[in-house]
Amino acid sequence: MNITHDYDSDKIEDPIVIAVMTKFYERSKVGIKKYNTTLMRGDLSTLEWLNHAQDESMDFCLYLERLKQEFKDETK
Repeated sequence: MNITHDYDSDKIEDPIVIAVMTKFYERSKVGIKKYNTTLMRGDLSTLEWLNHAQDESMDFCLYLERLKQEFKDETK
């Protein structure tokens, strides 16, 4: 993993933090390949960024609800 950062990854001892950082890195690579740009792109307005964030948040809520219903069904 080649990440520019202000911390020493050798000093990160929490495997959960390392796993999440790795997932962010991998997701970034997929996004760059898919959209041919990074999140530093300048072609979206603040409102467009907010709309993207809202859309992603709404999807997240749907995933949570689906899992809650699955959990509820399993505990019957």
